Amino acid sequence: MNRSPFAAVPPALRGPVLMLIATFLITGMQALVRLAGNEVPPFEVAFFRNLFGLVVVLPLLYRTGFGILKTKHLKLHAVRGALQTSTMLLYFTALTLNPLAQNIALSFTAPLFATVLAIIVLGERAGWRRWAALVVGFVGAWTVIRPGFEAVSVGALLVVLSSSGWAVTMIIIKYLGRTESSLTITVYMGLFMAPLSAIPAAFVWQWPDPVTFAMLVAIGCLGGLGQLAMAQAFKEADTTAVMPFDFLRLIWAAALGFVVFAEVPDVWTWIGGSLIFGATTYIAFREARLKRAPAAPQPATE
Repeated sequence: MNRSPFAAVPPALRGPVLMLIATFLITGMQALVRLAGNEVPPFEVAFFRNLFGLVVVLPLLYRTGFGILKTKHLKLHAVRGALQTSTMLLYFTALTLNPLAQNIALSFTAPLFATVLAIIVLGERAGWRRWAALVVGFVGAWTVIRPGFEAVSVGALLVVLSSSGWAVTMIIIKYLGRTESSLTITVYMGLFMAPLSAIPAAFVWQWPDPVTFAMLVAIGCLGGLGQLAMAQAFKEADTTAVMPFDFLRLIWAAALGFVVFAEVPDVWTWIGGSLIFGATTYIAFREARLKRAPAAPQPATE
């Protein structure tokens, strides 16, 4: 993407601009998933999203050369593809069951789960500030779902389960990003997820009508471009510069939900979503600050 129109954008703005575009593309894709999911099974929608998402990035692959596929982490790409396929199937099913804005609000919990996993699995140290932010974030999730006050919907549970799985893929992507380009990561995602998602889709297959097929094509295009834009945004700028713009997904979801589905998010969705997003953003800022801080002087040894 270095020779794209974004090359003319000041470096400090490239990450935020790409993130803004990514949030709109991804939220628009999710609105179309809900529409198409009323016509064909969500598993089939997931297959077409991966298939046409791969088609979108193939011209970029041709332009940059197939050398971009060179990797030392093929098995890790495969694990990531299988896990992300599972989380996508869960989330796409949830999109057909829950209001769009509520799904987006709960999806913000993925970085919270990723932080917990980093502490438990990777042994990252966590002070009281990070633990306090995690508590606030999960209180936000509780506020959106409100167990005990309302019946917990299957859709909400699927989103939370999907977010926990996505947290694992976030750690994998973070590791791969040290040596792999955003295009390499995106292409391998399509190469693995398209055939893997075809398996469950085959058991519930229904041939789409022309209008639904057009929506499926658009879902793949928007998803592929959105994924690529988001990956590049995190490469162009620090997490702290682009993370706040992710909250736009909730804004777009509320607008699209109102216009397309006549949905009005309740106050609990806004409060809970804000708490979750605030917690995840604080954690991202805190991590970035600690990385930039100079190492503490080591005591002299004799």
